[in-house]
Amino acid sequence: MTKIITICGPTGIGKTGFAIALARELNGEVIGADSMQIYKYMDVGTAKPDERERQLAVHHLVDFLDPADNFDAKRFTLLADQAIADITQRGKVPVIAGGTGLYIRALIHGLFRGKPACPATLDKLNQTLEEKGGRALHEQLTKCDPKAAETIHPNDGFRIVRALEVFLTTGVPISQRRQTHDFKSDRYQSLTFGLHMDRKLLYDRINQRVDIMMSQGLLDEVKNLVTQGYSLELKSMQSIGYRHMGMYIKGEVTLEEAVRLLKRDTRRYAKRQFTWFKKEKDLIWIDAKEVEKAIETAKDFLR
Repeated sequence: MTKIITICGPTGIGKTGFAIALARELNGEVIGADSMQIYKYMDVGTAKPDERERQLAVHHLVDFLDPADNFDAKRFTLLADQAIADITQRGKVPVIAGGTGLYIRALIHGLFRGKPACPATLDKLNQTLEEKGGRALHEQLTKCDPKAAETIHPNDGFRIVRALEVFLTTGVPISQRRQTHDFKSDRYQSLTFGLHMDRKLLYDRINQRVDIMMSQGLLDEVKNLVTQGYSLELKSMQSIGYRHMGMYIKGEVTLEEAVRLLKRDTRRYAKRQFTWFKKEKDLIWIDAKEVEKAIETAKDFLR
């Protein structure tokens, strides 16, 4: 199988810089695995790699999609496959980097099953997963497929979504279809790093980053998007940061309260990301500062 390097972890931990460092040392190019950095015009609130960072390393799947367009793990996998093939054909190393666990899992381990899934149902379930976490969906699964719920951990959002989608679109519990619709084998040979740091330090970084985003014009960015005709009700505009500025624009909260909620919800999101990635198999946890160690490990892997 094609070898790839994957870097994942919670928001605000420094995945972009880490990925660029590895790409430069390994003759690689970066493929973004972030469900928000894909959108054009949404720069500040997504902490998208800036022009300088993109000059340091070539980036794929960043800043290419209209905010009104929908995107899912299936489409990400298709485009990432194309980027990986292109990068490897040119003799370079694909470096996958991002915090959207569903995208990374789908790319490495494969999507759900041979029969096409319902995009609308998956989209709705994944949005609920991101906003409320896996436990809320697990309660729903317990009611419609208790047998499957017994075997799936409440924090395993990927499998919960898969099971619920099967039931909601076919009416048949996934526990009755397990043999036919099991997960695929790995699609790539991935050396996967999970970045970590002291939780309090990360939360402090998140709070500071929100302050920086505000000083860089997050509110103006959202106002400009609205002026361009992008509704605050779009999926992209309901994401962390954009939703909070939207609440202020609609007069639902003060700006001070919007910022407080943004910091709180970003910290909660980071916690959910940690929970997600802790369940990934073959993931190597490494301190976000240990770039040199990761580079040496990656060189051994590629040899």
